[in-house]
Amino acid sequence: MSQVSANQRVLIVEDDATLLRGLSDNFTSAGFDVQTATDGEAGIAYVLAEPPDLVVLDIMLPRINGYDLCRRVRQAKLEMPILMLTAKGQEEDIVRGLELGADDYMTKPFSIRELLARVKTLLRRHGNEMAERIVIGDLIFDRTSHNLTRDGHEIPLTSKEYALLEYFASRPHRALTRGDIINHVWGRSIIVNGRSVDRCVATLRSKIEPTPSQPQFIHTIRDVGYRFGLPE
Repeated sequence: MSQVSANQRVLIVEDDATLLRGLSDNFTSAGFDVQTATDGEAGIAYVLAEPPDLVVLDIMLPRINGYDLCRRVRQAKLEMPILMLTAKGQEEDIVRGLELGADDYMTKPFSIRELLARVKTLLRRHGNEMAERIVIGDLIFDRTSHNLTRDGHEIPLTSKEYALLEYFASRPHRALTRGDIINHVWGRSIIVNGRSVDRCVATLRSKIEPTPSQPQFIHTIRDVGYRFGLPE
């Protein structure tokens, strides 16, 4: 397994001692500088005192739960990625956490390899300003000229499709809820529902996906929303 850049610090906030020890050992072996906390109060104190590069956060915590910790981190204008650990099948909890500012989630039980891969992807993407020209398969998405082309030929996008693609491309590999997509693409003052998001995603897929029924870029997260995957 590849090592990470030196001094990348991860805070793991988890009250299950066995799981915490396993996570800490695996993250340390992967080359991270690991800090741990067993309750939300200690977790927020660590984050505010010396912000880590990324937080792995359980939702159900004593003293301060994961939701409140996530909210307070974002209220403090701290932008490090937050990856939530949630119970299996708790879609409402996942959506709530993402809308409070978490970037991604893993449901228990999970693969430590997949968790480490998600963490490394979030760290690699975090802090990188979105390029003016983005390659999406055989497409070029140019934010300067406000167009999408394939082999030099423009692919027409509606204003909503453009806004949706830009929002996706600015947050690659992150779980995005339909509510967040509505707020960023349509705006909080516009009354639309999740079906509007799904319809816009469908039309965008028809323009950027080689096989829209088997998407390579815009992946559906059941009961949550979507994740946009840029080629590595």
